Amino acid sequence: MSSTDAASVRIAKPLLPQHFSRTFPSLANRNFRLLLSGLLVSGTGGWVQRIAQDWLVLTMTDSPTAVGVVTAFQFLPTLLFGLHAGLLADRFPKRQLLIGTQVSMLLTAAALAALTLSGRIQVWHVFALAAVLGTVAALDNPVRQSFVSEVVGGPQLPNAISLVSCTFQIGAMTGPVLGGLLMSTVGAGWAFALNAVSFVGPVLALLSMRGTPSRREVRARRAARLADSTGPEPGIRAGLSYALHTPTVLWPVVMVGAFGFFTISLPVTLAAYAKDVFDSGASGLGLLNGVVALGALFGALTTARRRRGLRLRTVGLAGTALAGALLIAAAAPSQATFTVLLVGVGAANLGFLTSAQSLVQLAAVDHLRGRVVGLYMLVLIGSGAIGGPVVGWIAETFGARTALLASGAVPAVVTVLVCRHLAHAASLRLGLTSVAIRVPRPSLLPRP
Repeated sequence: MSSTDAASVRIAKPLLPQHFSRTFPSLANRNFRLLLSGLLVSGTGGWVQRIAQDWLVLTMTDSPTAVGVVTAFQFLPTLLFGLHAGLLADRFPKRQLLIGTQVSMLLTAAALAALTLSGRIQVWHVFALAAVLGTVAALDNPVRQSFVSEVVGGPQLPNAISLVSCTFQIGAMTGPVLGGLLMSTVGAGWAFALNAVSFVGPVLALLSMRGTPSRREVRARRAARLADSTGPEPGIRAGLSYALHTPTVLWPVVMVGAFGFFTISLPVTLAAYAKDVFDSGASGLGLLNGVVALGALFGALTTARRRRGLRLRTVGLAGTALAGALLIAAAAPSQATFTVLLVGVGAANLGFLTSAQSLVQLAAVDHLRGRVVGLYMLVLIGSGAIGGPVVGWIAETFGARTALLASGAVPAVVTVLVCRHLAHAASLRLGLTSVAIRVPRPSLLPRP
């Protein structure tokens, strides 16, 4: 056997068990495994801070609306910079951009921890640092999402997106419980400190990657596109035009905006449930968020095993399931029933978001993917930024159950209208086609 043959044998040796690699083929990629492990660590820390931050503001102000305002400050920058961030993702090396965003979020969490541990924290500090974190996240989100398709790509992309969602939901399942434990024992400041340390994981993972496009390669691709085109390189307007004229991008984004207005602020509604409906405190809030994440993890694993191709109908059915789960949970008569139903809410939410995002990324052309993903994240997070104070106000004025009921009813109407439009656009007209049939008939022949 030659050295070349030996090398090919070593390369072909599976890194994962055969049944595992068939279920999660994207894990055969080393760079993706590094990215996934880093996101798992930082995702857990991020949820620890999210729960600690919401509860800290709620105890300082006794106002769910103030919690919604924090959500708005954290997500509002995406409305201002989301499309520009997508443009940067198309023009610069994504790995270097991600290293910068992770370090920036580390410093932001460290500042919040220092203020809280020193006893100098005030509500406006939380608002200001939430705005800084939101500005960094506005760049991080489209870069990170489009970087997944750069690392994996091809038919394995939906599986990779589902696994990224798995890590996020594992963090969302363990982070709230850990955050509630830290708040009830050592205080919110140590929860913020833990989040700061968690960003070391993705930084080390990104630095360990090999073979990702360099700055020179990105510039070379950009120059090649310019040479092949008759005009200047398309900017933000090109991404918007592509999304508006591509149904597999437009309608998932519309439905994501309708749901994101309410579901991104689901922790705000759950905080009102824990405080006003069940009187379960910070530990109860952590439990409710952890149950949602448990269902979301189940939904992510289910979508990761999907083998059928994604279609607009898939996203519509997933949206219908999510709206139904929210409406049923709002009608739960007891805390135990409500907690069990939240598993279905988490699974349906993850199934819908994963289907929509996968379809959008697969529909986008390579040189516009960053801008298309930037638009997707702008609508998702931007709608949540607008919806945060609204959901908080509904919960404070009419109660947590009414807020959850609205979270299912309004997106349900939007989903029905979108599905009705798609059904009308794809309608088939029945017609009659004449068919000639040859029937044998008897005849008289002379006897020989």
